[in-house]
Amino acid sequence: MTDSPLHIIPLERDDLPVDTVEMARYLVGKYVVHDLPEGRMSGRIVEMEAYPLGDSTSYAFVGLRPHNSAMFLARGYAHVRLTYGVSYMFNVSSETEGIGAGVLIRAIEPLEGLPLMQARRPGVSLRDLARGPGRLSVALGIGQAFDGRDLCTGRDLWLGRMEEEATPVAVTKRIGLSREMHRPLRFYVPGSPFVSGPRKLLVSSSGGASE
Repeated sequence: MTDSPLHIIPLERDDLPVDTVEMARYLVGKYVVHDLPEGRMSGRIVEMEAYPLGDSTSYAFVGLRPHNSAMFLARGYAHVRLTYGVSYMFNVSSETEGIGAGVLIRAIEPLEGLPLMQARRPGVSLRDLARGPGRLSVALGIGQAFDGRDLCTGRDLWLGRMEEEATPVAVTKRIGLSREMHRPLRFYVPGSPFVSGPRKLLVSSSGGASE
């Protein structure tokens, strides 16, 4: 967390890889920002999951439908989906327009606007404030209204980066799925306490750290 305003630079669409797996890796260490009239909330992305083309667990696997159309936009648009009737998942489209695929932002390290986040999740520790995709969406105030939102504008809800900031990235299998869980498509910051999931899984996979 920080008491000083961060100099976060908005990501441009050309910054984003035109590949779902590479985009998931790329976004680890980048920032999610939500600017509100009452202040800014931001966090460093510490965990991502990729849902590439042909993945049977992807929301886009069934083809273009009204409920998943944001995943078929150009890379860098939000797809917000309610799962199990209780949790919103904050995904980002990840291929060229007309091709459905996306990455899921699973966890952030909260940095700015902690009182605003804590008001949305009262009584929760800093570590658990946005550790997990459902918690993240609640803390940042992300709901269905943000589905289809352009995240490369630097306004409202957006993605950003810091200048010349290198982040180590490790990879492991995805969690919370009933199939295709074995695929190494979950990318995270090794050693970060804000990453979700079983600690032993991350420890066993930390040897895969790269970049």
